[in-house]
Amino acid sequence: MQLYKFLPTAGACSRRKASELIKSKKVKVNGQVIDNIFYEVKKTDLVQVDGKIVTLPDFKYILLNKPKDYICTLSDQSDRRIIMDLVEDSNLPRVYPIGRLDRSTTGLIILTNDGDLTQKLSHPKYEIPKGYRVTLDRPLSKQDFVAIKKGIKLEDGFINVDNIAFVNGSKNKELELEIHSGRNRIIRRIFEYFDYKVKKLDRFYYAGLTKAGLPLGKWRLLTKAEVSYLKGLSNDQNFK
Repeated sequence: MQLYKFLPTAGACSRRKASELIKSKKVKVNGQVIDNIFYEVKKTDLVQVDGKIVTLPDFKYILLNKPKDYICTLSDQSDRRIIMDLVEDSNLPRVYPIGRLDRSTTGLIILTNDGDLTQKLSHPKYEIPKGYRVTLDRPLSKQDFVAIKKGIKLEDGFINVDNIAFVNGSKNKELELEIHSGRNRIIRRIFEYFDYKVKKLDRFYYAGLTKAGLPLGKWRLLTKAEVSYLKGLSNDQNFK
């Protein structure tokens, strides 16, 4: 992690103030003044600002299987159910969702207090893979199936589906899709383009993680191996 990012992540200052502190030679790493804002802080480095030691917070990474009718916010003025109601734990720091699932959508979502990882996994350029199971109001025609597989042009640009397949025994009303796009309501908009209504939508796969052993409404901490894998997806080679 670069020094100008390390300082605000550690709570020492704002990101804008970090560059000023570094350039004014108020930051030391292992006893040496560092005035390069892009210095790569290693896990073993001792960082000081004006003589005070600063360290990263205890990062937590949670995988939640979100039920229907919960919204992905930290609070709600209308007193609707929020995902934070599902992960209440006095031993956990304040965590935030990476991306969002709309109120009617169920499935996997990651929550963490690691802002750097959140920013990277949310950025479109990293093309994080996601898998969805979709239930439609009527059977999907072969013509529309082929059109979706080839890709379609929506109002905000062209969209490619990486993979699409019917669920056996569903009479062509249930499908599984894999997609990299993180655009808002993208799955629902794909089918709305062909005048289908999405009756149920579930994200069963996210960035290599699945719902295996995780019941609806439950959560678990990610393993070290899973966290390292996620950081690898975003090309972050530090703090693994």
